[in-house]
Amino acid sequence: MASDSDEMRTMPALYVPEASQWLSTSVGRIAGDGYSWMQAVHWVAGSGLYKPRRHRSHGPRAFGPTTVRVAQELAQLFPCRPGIEYLVRRTSLSERSVEYHLGMLREAGLLAWIVKGTRVSGGPAQASEFARMIPLEFDVALGIRTVQRDEDAPAYTRAASGIAEAGRELMAKLAKKASRKVRKPRSKTPSKAPARGARKDAEQGVVTAVSDEARCTPMQVRTSASSTAGTTYLPPENKLASGASKSPTPKKGKAKAAGGRKPKRKSLNKIGRRFQLAGELTHRVEWLRGCSVPRIAWVARSVADAGWTVTEVLAWLHMRGQAERVRRGSGLLAVLLNGAEMVLDSPAKRTTAVDQWHAAQEARRRHRIEQVRAERERQDGAWESPADAALKQEIETAFAHANQAARSNRHPQVADDLDQPAQVSADPFEISDAERTELRAQARAQLRDGSTDLIEDTIHALGAAAAQYLFGDDLVRRAEQLASFARSSLTTYKTQ
Repeated sequence: MASDSDEMRTMPALYVPEASQWLSTSVGRIAGDGYSWMQAVHWVAGSGLYKPRRHRSHGPRAFGPTTVRVAQELAQLFPCRPGIEYLVRRTSLSERSVEYHLGMLREAGLLAWIVKGTRVSGGPAQASEFARMIPLEFDVALGIRTVQRDEDAPAYTRAASGIAEAGRELMAKLAKKASRKVRKPRSKTPSKAPARGARKDAEQGVVTAVSDEARCTPMQVRTSASSTAGTTYLPPENKLASGASKSPTPKKGKAKAAGGRKPKRKSLNKIGRRFQLAGELTHRVEWLRGCSVPRIAWVARSVADAGWTVTEVLAWLHMRGQAERVRRGSGLLAVLLNGAEMVLDSPAKRTTAVDQWHAAQEARRRHRIEQVRAERERQDGAWESPADAALKQEIETAFAHANQAARSNRHPQVADDLDQPAQVSADPFEISDAERTELRAQARAQLRDGSTDLIEDTIHALGAAAAQYLFGDDLVRRAEQLASFARSSLTTYKTQ
């Protein structure tokens, strides 16, 4: 019977192309639980059928313990929706390393995409959702029999129903590996290097005679033929009256000895100033929001190295003018900052530019206040006569009829008619139906253009009842709605 290693060598290389890394296109089957999936992970790690460097020239060289550690974190997720930041925090790996090992698990047929995450600039990243898969090569190598319980279900839903005798021993070994947890290897500290060297010398039989004085030396780390313990300075007894002696080791700083962090630097270096200026620009300049901070730091490196502040950069951009349309913020910033450090080459010039910028901002603010005040006065002020001559003649005629009606209402004979406002408002208008239809058509045309002057002037001059009689309830209601929208601070309304 051929051995397991011979069977592994006869099997083809394990690799799943990118088009087959989705659940719908995968030839493997979904793992029933994380334990059985970890058996397949350890089998891929020990078989050597998958070698990353056959398919790419960068990244890890082999499917090793680090990939198994990443797989252990995935085996505990239900559903399997690992974020990159989560895996970085759990495994202490870099973001690029986590992406490499996730790609290796997909290429080995152990993971399949259900939903592929997305990253939008300026927004939260969406995590991908994976299905833990058992490769078809695993079932073939161990002689695992599968069955499809539902004929209408996809092929990846098949389940294991048995195993060949030849694969039982290997399955037991994989079960032991899957039950153990692969941990991160401990870092090799320099303090342990002499101890390992001493053990190596002892194993090789290299023994050096040491005097009694040398063996009694405090803080002895390893045996040595030449010891400095003989020259150790011991203070006299009168210096030890307080019961304390000076330690030969240097004292730690106050912040570090108290368990706190090291104090930060008081001043930034050249690169730090560039990134600080870039971060402030991306927050304060509207057309730079969403741009890459490292790119902006590179673009603004000349002014940052010259000691410019973000206020001075904003003053310079104001001097250069504003663009109506910005397609690429970093490119526009590079054009506007070209030669800025040579024009404003002294702090006095930059201070003058900042003062001019503040003065321009104050003037713009006052101009805006005056505009808002004038608009409110225009809306709340007295009524102005329209410019249209025909409309002006009609309104003057209506005023004359209204004044005549007011004078006639003073006669005692018409006192009883004052209780009927509809008849009083309709009687003064000696207007035909054709004229009223033409007046309504003119008001409707003005409403389409966004103007309510005709109806509003009639309401102010003759009252709401007369306006409803002349234009109808529908046109008056639409004019009032349009006027309220125009006066609202939450609505911007423009006419062309």
